[in-house]
Amino acid sequence: MTGTHLAAQQVAEVTEGSGLAGSAWLLVLFPVIGAAVLLLGGKRTDAWGHLLGCLTVVASFGYGLLLLFSSTGMAEGERVQNVSMFDWIPVDQLQVEFGMRIDPLSISFVLLITGVGALIHIYSIGYMAEDPDRSRFFGYFNLFVAAMLILVLGNGFVTLYLGWEGVGLASYLLIGWYTNRPSAATAAKKAFLMNRVGDVGLALAIFIMFAELGTTQYTEVFSSLDQLSPATLTALTLLLLLGACGKSGQFPLQAWLPDAMEGPTPVSALIHAATMVTAGVYLVARANPIYMQSEDGRLVVVIIGAVTLLIGAIIGCAYDDIKKVLAYSTVSQIGYMMLAVGLGPFGFALGIMHLLTHGFFKAGLFLGAGSVMHAMNDEVDMRKYGGLARIMPITFATFGLGYLALIGIPPFSGFFSKDAIIEAAFGEEGWRGWVFGGAALLAAGLTAFYMTRLMLMTFFGKKRWKELKSAPMLDPASGSSVPMLDPASGSSVPMLDPASGSSEAGRDFHPHESPAVMWVPMVVLAIGSVGAGWFFASGDMLAEWLSPSLGALREAEHTVLDHSLIPWLTIGLSLLGVLIAYLVVARRDVPVAKPDPVSFPVRAARKDLYGNALNETLVARPGTWLARALVYVDNKGVDGLVNGIAAALGGSSGRMRRLQTGFVRSYAAGMLSGSILVLVAFLAVRYA
Repeated sequence: MTGTHLAAQQVAEVTEGSGLAGSAWLLVLFPVIGAAVLLLGGKRTDAWGHLLGCLTVVASFGYGLLLLFSSTGMAEGERVQNVSMFDWIPVDQLQVEFGMRIDPLSISFVLLITGVGALIHIYSIGYMAEDPDRSRFFGYFNLFVAAMLILVLGNGFVTLYLGWEGVGLASYLLIGWYTNRPSAATAAKKAFLMNRVGDVGLALAIFIMFAELGTTQYTEVFSSLDQLSPATLTALTLLLLLGACGKSGQFPLQAWLPDAMEGPTPVSALIHAATMVTAGVYLVARANPIYMQSEDGRLVVVIIGAVTLLIGAIIGCAYDDIKKVLAYSTVSQIGYMMLAVGLGPFGFALGIMHLLTHGFFKAGLFLGAGSVMHAMNDEVDMRKYGGLARIMPITFATFGLGYLALIGIPPFSGFFSKDAIIEAAFGEEGWRGWVFGGAALLAAGLTAFYMTRLMLMTFFGKKRWKELKSAPMLDPASGSSVPMLDPASGSSVPMLDPASGSSEAGRDFHPHESPAVMWVPMVVLAIGSVGAGWFFASGDMLAEWLSPSLGALREAEHTVLDHSLIPWLTIGLSLLGVLIAYLVVARRDVPVAKPDPVSFPVRAARKDLYGNALNETLVARPGTWLARALVYVDNKGVDGLVNGIAAALGGSSGRMRRLQTGFVRSYAAGMLSGSILVLVAFLAVRYA
């Protein structure tokens, strides 16, 4: 896609869905049925629930392929179809239709979600083999996929919001899967609450659309944008971006994404590669007619993307937890996608292209990390690995291909998508080209460094695990260790408690290759890591396919650097990152115990560049103080006023009822006294 831009977005004509598109609701129905059966069936589904969970997603993927093949034969103007299903919210002027928008953008996401999602489901059969609640796990997985499909298939912002919240619920359930781990519960709550911050932005944007335009449906909103003032358009773009930052883990709401690694590894793969974190990029791409009307809004998107991709790349260099390195890699790569879609008419398709290629290699990397953890008794510390390449050859090969794709070495898929984004960033005019292009280029070198470090510490060098023992995970109820059966050998191995470190009371590590049900999906994803980028970029095929949704192609006009120089700079900087990692890691012994950081940059990176501290200082603590102040005002002010009035009435009534004695003589004396007072008052007035 080098050397091409996109022309200004025109609102595509929308035709009424028919044929296969008219039954697109089946895409959502399959996983919904799977989730309902597995979650309501309980233990009765244990024997076959995992198979049902996989078959429903495979069925949706098959129907998505049929939609793809049918739409490729249509004229470009017929590829955007609206499928009306029923009136969802018919309330006075608020008329919300529940329907689906079938176009190249939604079909591309459907294939990513269901294709990569199906492979992760199949992998989970082996990974979760000994979990007693495996059928419930697959029910949550199906719920996750169904919610994401509603999000990308909805024909309006309210329908998108339904899927948006469904994804948030499913992620909360899956991140906190290990209910006996306080860290998992904390991570789930953190993800849920930080996403609610972004959801407020999306909700406010929807409210503004209805207040200003009287509708929230895509077709009507996009065709009525000329009725909005520039200030309103900018507000819409910023509020939509806030929602995207929450779901996609972008600055300043990125802190929840690495903590989400507390869930099982298949959950990490599904969240980071195929579903949740892609939702924010989808939102900005779907709302591209709105962003095309606001240059300021696009600039903020680019800034957020550039800042985030650098944050993720820098922090990824400092972690020893294999899953958290990959998590911050996701933060960085989503930053590339946000940078691309913020570049405007020539960036939307580039962002989607990188999103699709990233789905292959990042899912493969996470599943490879899960395979390593499976072989190493759930150990996540790379300092306790080493020399696994020969012991786990399939995992090493598939992980290695994903690694090459991620760092952007040609001809692997990441090169074609990431290099195009870097070139587009350098295509910005003046200082913007140097700043945004330079940030994207620098992050490419950092990515090569931390991923090479991960490869060397995990698969090469001394077998450091030979001198260690893994600590068994303790059952909180009984205090005894919890055994885990190895699906490959059937033997019992202990599960490692990451918080406890090594223990002489534990078991020796016995790494081994994962069973076929786990490595076959890894092989399929590795094939995508090799060829997907070239396939999408060949003849600008993907950009042409997405043109009804995102706009038509045109040639690039200029870049601050020569077009032919940028790929060489990208490759050269990536190779420099590989070389530095080799010199730092491979040429010296890796200590099993993490050394204390000696420099401020390393300390800052290991503390997530103080992102959590910033959120704690600016949001959490002021929120706590505000809550306490409001409680005080409520207790002393509101409740005090109400209770004071009640006490006054009670006290006065208690005193006044003493006047009621029940004796006739008392009442007669009172009447006489009153009569005398009235008579005296009358005489005083009369003779005054």
